[in-house]
Amino acid sequence: MIRQKIFGAIITIVLSLSVVLVGCDNTGTSGSTGTFKVKMHDAPANYQAVNVSIKSVEVNDTSNDSTGWVEISHPDKTYDLLQLTNGAETVLGSKELPAGTYNQIRLILNKSGNSVVVDGQQHDLTIPSGAQTGVKLNINAEIKPDITYTLLLDFDAARSVVEAGNQHSNVKYLLKPVIRATDQAVTGNIAGTVDPADSKAFVYAIADSDTLSSTKADTTDGTFKLIGLKDGSYTVSVDPSNTAYQSKDTTGVQVAVGETNDIGTLTLSQN
Repeated sequence: MIRQKIFGAIITIVLSLSVVLVGCDNTGTSGSTGTFKVKMHDAPANYQAVNVSIKSVEVNDTSNDSTGWVEISHPDKTYDLLQLTNGAETVLGSKELPAGTYNQIRLILNKSGNSVVVDGQQHDLTIPSGAQTGVKLNINAEIKPDITYTLLLDFDAARSVVEAGNQHSNVKYLLKPVIRATDQAVTGNIAGTVDPADSKAFVYAIADSDTLSSTKADTTDGTFKLIGLKDGSYTVSVDPSNTAYQSKDTTGVQVAVGETNDIGTLTLSQN
């Protein structure tokens, strides 16, 4: 099982919860536009697939939560979140917007097309009531003229899928998205290789006991990449799924903005 480490700054988005917009200051002048781009990646989960159907992506350019939403893109597409780990990303969309500060984004999910695959069986993911308002995140995206602002959404599949019921009744799966939003321009990455690859290891970047990024090392060659990390020092923790191997922590791993720190090969000892 993936070890559970709580990141206090992660924004937990429950679809039935309405998040209040904290305000938006559109200071741009007429003709001053920049590009707002939205990317998505995922933390790993012990499922074979987690399919999320995203209808559209919108930002709000006013202080009114019920009006002022501007559509960034309309993908109307289903994404398997587990294909977006280990440094993989997908672009949800981009759009030129008037310069200014945008304080809220939302993902509108389709009511159908959301599912999870467990032990080879596909189960519907039920979205709690309130889905009409979308999955909302408070952000602080400053769009500047002629500059591309890239927002990176970390969709945590492991914490977003909730099991309801028990072994003696039909287990139902609920989708309650947990998403962390980061300005990609102020982040860096950590890369490396876990040896052996058949340890099937999960890899975590930890600062002050909080897990800020996680992934699963490639089961073929052991490579991994932890993305979306702010400047600072981290402990890289390797947690093998194969119980024949021991966990390993590497402290003092530095991250610099705009760079990928390749820490080489992390060799696991056998039990």
